[in-house]
Amino acid sequence: MTIFLLALILIAAIFIGIPITWALGFSGLVGLLLLGGNPLTLIPQSLYNGVAYFPLLSIPFFFFAGEIMNKGGITKRLIKLSSLIVGRVPGSLAYVNILFSMFFGGITGSSVADVSSEGPILIPAMTEDGFSKDESVAITVASSIMGPIIPPSIIMVIYGSVMNVPIGALFMGGIIPGILIAAGLSFVVFLRNKKYHFPVRTERYSREQAKEIILQGILPLGMPVIIMGGILSGICTATEAGCLAVVYAILVSCFIMKTVSLQELPAMLLTSAKLTGTVLIIIGCSKTLSWALTLLQVQKSLAVFFTVIISNKLVFLLCINLLYLFMGCFMEPASALLMFGPILAPIAVTYGINPIHFGLISCINLNLGNATPPLGQSLFVGCKVGKASIGKVSGKLIPYLAAELIVLLLVTYVPKIGLFLPEISGLLS
Repeated sequence: MTIFLLALILIAAIFIGIPITWALGFSGLVGLLLLGGNPLTLIPQSLYNGVAYFPLLSIPFFFFAGEIMNKGGITKRLIKLSSLIVGRVPGSLAYVNILFSMFFGGITGSSVADVSSEGPILIPAMTEDGFSKDESVAITVASSIMGPIIPPSIIMVIYGSVMNVPIGALFMGGIIPGILIAAGLSFVVFLRNKKYHFPVRTERYSREQAKEIILQGILPLGMPVIIMGGILSGICTATEAGCLAVVYAILVSCFIMKTVSLQELPAMLLTSAKLTGTVLIIIGCSKTLSWALTLLQVQKSLAVFFTVIISNKLVFLLCINLLYLFMGCFMEPASALLMFGPILAPIAVTYGINPIHFGLISCINLNLGNATPPLGQSLFVGCKVGKASIGKVSGKLIPYLAAELIVLLLVTYVPKIGLFLPEISGLLS
């Protein structure tokens, strides 16, 4: 009854339009009231404990580094580098779109940032080249899902901080799934080209142009190398790697490429602070609800329920995927993760599921919601940028989302896909 009551309050609050942050906080307040005592003294403590965790400091650093690099004009440089790598093949701009998302994901770790940056450039370019507007937006939105999967990833930082698992292991675990998503999307483009006969890029690059494009494109890609290199070598933690990323972004954008002035940094810092504040208040409020659920022993009750009703680990994983896919259609990924992660992750451990494996499933699954109607943020941004209908774009998205769902199932039922790199790098005990 306690679980039902809190779930009902939370769902009702969301559907009547209360922001997810306050819906989580209010549900936590009700849960603490059920325990008795004075919850007004407990809530500030739970809010503070929710955000007073060292790894969470990496969030503002990654936001700031991504903001600097994005404002520094890396989008056009990475698009040109992707175009050079892809070459002149049928549907080349579609492949460029996918490859760019792989590169850009390693810098910002955000699918919405991906769409916002490449959309205004690639969607018109693809349309002028002969792609339909809806197809151009669909490919842009679908490929943006790699942003939070290819390291660094903000949602993985949140998961690692809240669930107390190694963030570096999550980062390493996201590399192969991210590459598989890129391969799956490219295969869909290849198949659809057979039917729609996508245009071939005719532009040629001279040897001198190619050298310049490579030199300009390699500099931004140094950021993910520094982040992962620092973590894997043991030189720094994920938070310290975020600091190094900021220093690198300032050096590259302000002093090497000279595309950002030092006077612009305060405004970027303010933007990053606002984004960080939005994320941290959600984490704090979710911690209040999580604490109430723990004190009410809800996790223990649910664990007993799941193990009695669902004895098979594979069936449990299928149920979790279906739940996440459904909630991802209506909620922002980080919010859904903070709502269900603290409850489901301990239950997953009772089934013998590695916490890193479960984290990868959660992050990949919920990020698919960014590309699905009715509330997918990347879908909305992509349609707004491309001036396209959400309904028509959603139809074009189906084969691309199908490819991403296949990758999700592979990661779910073949754990080695996500755990191989963390294991060989010594990040898993």
